[in-house]
Amino acid sequence: MPVYVTALGTVQPLVTATVRTQLAGTLFKLLFTEGQIVRQGQVLAQIDPRPYQLALAQAKANLARDTAQLAAAQVDLNRYETLLKQDSIASQQVDTQRATVRQLTGTVAADRAAIGTAELNLNYTAVKSPITGRVGIRQVDIGNYLTPSDTNGIVVVTQLDPIDVGFALPQAQLSDIGHAAGSGAGLPVQALDQNNNKVLVTGRFLTFDNQVDTTTGTVKAKARFDNKGNALFPSQFVNVSMLVNTLHNAVTVPVTAVRHGAPGDFVFVLQKDRTVKLVPVKIGPSANGQVAILSGIAAGTTVVTEGADGLEDGSTVRLPGDKGGPGAGGRGGKGGGGQGRHHRGQGNSAG
Repeated sequence: MPVYVTALGTVQPLVTATVRTQLAGTLFKLLFTEGQIVRQGQVLAQIDPRPYQLALAQAKANLARDTAQLAAAQVDLNRYETLLKQDSIASQQVDTQRATVRQLTGTVAADRAAIGTAELNLNYTAVKSPITGRVGIRQVDIGNYLTPSDTNGIVVVTQLDPIDVGFALPQAQLSDIGHAAGSGAGLPVQALDQNNNKVLVTGRFLTFDNQVDTTTGTVKAKARFDNKGNALFPSQFVNVSMLVNTLHNAVTVPVTAVRHGAPGDFVFVLQKDRTVKLVPVKIGPSANGQVAILSGIAAGTTVVTEGADGLEDGSTVRLPGDKGGPGAGGRGGKGGGGQGRHHRGQGNSAG
């Protein structure tokens, strides 16, 4: 008998990225279609690159100028050092020239850094997708002036595969689920539609949150699913069913055999003399129309599954097929006759 834990879950993408420009400029082009699947690094929009191209050209010109000045200063330094060896020049002049060379060396290094910054800014004019996923509805139009502080950005990209489902579980189930999840085999999880009829996709239990919500007595959990077929959609509500255990050699009866009343849960057991006995039972998990009986009856016991509304402890019943025809039904004493279907309890050896 499989033991399932069920909960209402919400589909949560692993990453949701709002694409924004990293510099100010006029939007030249939009290079995507709304709802399109895009790849990481794919260009989604183009900002006017001309101001940044000119800034790069200016930085390169500054480098060329300062490199020439450094070369000239180095030549003068070499000349001054030769004259100093001949004691034909003051050492102060050589020291001044050496400082000039160091200053120009720093200027050239700064020029190279300015070129790197200009190249990076020029690269930023091509706005790229940070992740692989589906783009939403665009938030801007061509010709808009964009800045990095724009709240809505250009478009939102959502990762769809793999995808997570978040749900809450009672804290009483933490130990059982945690033990099964830590066994190394993992826990299979199914995501079903809102009617709880169709399995949309099957995945694996991922993790618990690190604390219990004291207001509800539940703990948040996540399961991860492969979503290549896009069966799950972000923020969609699904029913989560997680297999946490399997009862072996369990005694099971149809769900319709279990009654509820003052004694608690009970079944009507058929005796050899065609009377029924009310037997309290302790029920366990149920699945596929069957419920596990943890205690109260043994395998092979015959129980009443239909027509039990008119029965009481000790009632005589006439089964379908008995001679004399069907009984009148309803409530009967030991001399009366109630007709009903019966079922022999079975011991299921699952898995």
